[in-house]
Amino acid sequence: MSKLSEFLAGERLEDVALFLADDQLDEAGKLADAGEEVDGGVMLVRPGEQGRKLFSAGTGQGAMEFAKEAMGEGGSVNADLAGGTCPKDGDGGEHTVKYVFAFAEAENQEVGGMYGEGDVMHAYAKCSCGESYSEKWIVGSRDA
Repeated sequence: MSKLSEFLAGERLEDVALFLADDQLDEAGKLADAGEEVDGGVMLVRPGEQGRKLFSAGTGQGAMEFAKEAMGEGGSVNADLAGGTCPKDGDGGEHTVKYVFAFAEAENQEVGGMYGEGDVMHAYAKCSCGESYSEKWIVGSRDA
């Protein structure tokens, strides 16, 4: 099983995932070589701190700052983390995912709600129109 498959299955809770669309990759190909090629880009799964540093290198923005920015707007992130639907889609503009940052949080009965139902995937996306958005779901509740 690949790191990505394990991550999507909730088996790598200490890791983060980063999807970078083809047009976001560095010209030297260093990030592409470090990740798993997926349709439309590259997916990297790395231990937390290393993954956050790669996110910053690949996007020019801090991972947690980006997550805070994206939390304010709901959208739809694909279960495989390699795309999504911008909340501004349908306005006539161009809407493609530039990058996605994601992590899974372990089930927590004390918190309750969806966190009491299983591990929760947190996914944050940046659209080509400039909009940032997020979605979270229980790991395994959607097909990747």
